[in-house]
Amino acid sequence: MQLSVLDLVPVRTDQTTSDALAATTHLAQTADQLGYTRYWIAEHHNMPAVAATSPPVVIAHLAALTQRVRLGSGGVMLPNHAPLAVAEQFALLEAAHPGRIDLGIGRAPGSDPVTSMALRGAAGRDDRDIEAFPQYLDDVVALMGARGVRVPLPRDLMRENYVLKATPAAATEPRMWLLGSSMYSAHLAAAKGLPYVFAHHFSGQGTKEALAAYRSEFRPSELAPEPVTFLTVNASVAETRDEAMALMLPNLHMMARLRTGQPLGPLELVEDAEQIRFGPREQAVVDHGLARAVVGSPTEAADQVRALAEEFGVDEVMVNPVASARRGTDPASAPGRDTTLELLAKELF
Repeated sequence: MQLSVLDLVPVRTDQTTSDALAATTHLAQTADQLGYTRYWIAEHHNMPAVAATSPPVVIAHLAALTQRVRLGSGGVMLPNHAPLAVAEQFALLEAAHPGRIDLGIGRAPGSDPVTSMALRGAAGRDDRDIEAFPQYLDDVVALMGARGVRVPLPRDLMRENYVLKATPAAATEPRMWLLGSSMYSAHLAAAKGLPYVFAHHFSGQGTKEALAAYRSEFRPSELAPEPVTFLTVNASVAETRDEAMALMLPNLHMMARLRTGQPLGPLELVEDAEQIRFGPREQAVVDHGLARAVVGSPTEAADQVRALAEEFGVDEVMVNPVASARRGTDPASAPGRDTTLELLAKELF
């Protein structure tokens, strides 16, 4: 089985952004050394617990400090950006690190409506860019290709066509994936012949239906001759189930606040999370998140990963190591996240 990693670059209450990035750097190097297939960075904005605001910047940093693991976005939220800008960024990453770059693309804003408006407004963009998402996907693919895109120009100009390309002399292209957590993304990925990743870690509902629709409707393309898919899952693995549960609690609390519209802060330390008692609404979110996560001792967690792969018919699972830390931990480290990857690799590789 192939294992990969999703990283939101979480920021704990005891960390600065520099600390969180240092911890992520070590985690990526750990994944590289252990034999994980790919390491993806998400795009989120204006969230105190998440430092992954610019996937291509973080990818460039990590690619220079690792050897073999594929680096990618999980994903770039395309309506926030001009297709040419995304194509240029990832084509350049591929030129610097040939054969190691994935471009995962999503349609969601990756933030709250106010932040989303600020992002898009600054670039002269609005919700029409969400409606144009399918065309933007095509644009990114074409712009990263060796032939580029021919842009028709008015007749009074000297040239009949103007060629746009993401790089002057592309030799290889990043592997492109469509990300989603709904039937819309499954239908679109199938129609475009794109590899598809379901955000099981975030949604956890409709996974089986979305993957079935993608596979049954898939149209072969130059990007993928047959359906290619995997799913993501939150994970916390420790020597005992009790410790794994304790380390996962801060992430569950963050999701409970997010889902119920409460103010967000940095990720709690374990001791602080253990002191909090939620009401029924928040607790329901916690229970739902726990039910769809991989959590437990090494053997328990490995069995859960295998069961996920078998249930959804995938030969790759991408884990989001969400373990927090206890008070007194070095702020520039994330031992619970490192241990999650190490223990899973020991059981599954």
